[in-house]
Amino acid sequence: MPFDPASLKFDDKGLIPAIAQAEGSGEVLMMAWMNAEAVAKTLETGRITYWSRSRKAFWIKGETSGHTQALVDMRIDCDRDCILLIVRQEGPACHTNRRSCFYTSVTDGEERELMAPMAD
Repeated sequence: MPFDPASLKFDDKGLIPAIAQAEGSGEVLMMAWMNAEAVAKTLETGRITYWSRSRKAFWIKGETSGHTQALVDMRIDCDRDCILLIVRQEGPACHTNRRSCFYTSVTDGEERELMAPMAD
């Protein structure tokens, strides 16, 4: 059955959370937002396209940094209000130059850094 991005449940700003997960390892890399057009562009090009809430513009992951995400699979959750993107990540996913945006752990009330920035 053909997929229609309009079938997704977007919030009142027309956005849906999109979680990027590394192909193979299953590592959670980052979370960002997409609107219906970003979903369509991602499916059309195979390059992950997000919606920047601060800039109010599309951004193709890695367009300026070279740290690209190629779409392997797009999965929709059971409520149709969240997207899981299985991606082929080149370089770090986080703007802090870390592999994942989820590099901080809070365990037993203590916060600690799990990974340092990647070397250039």
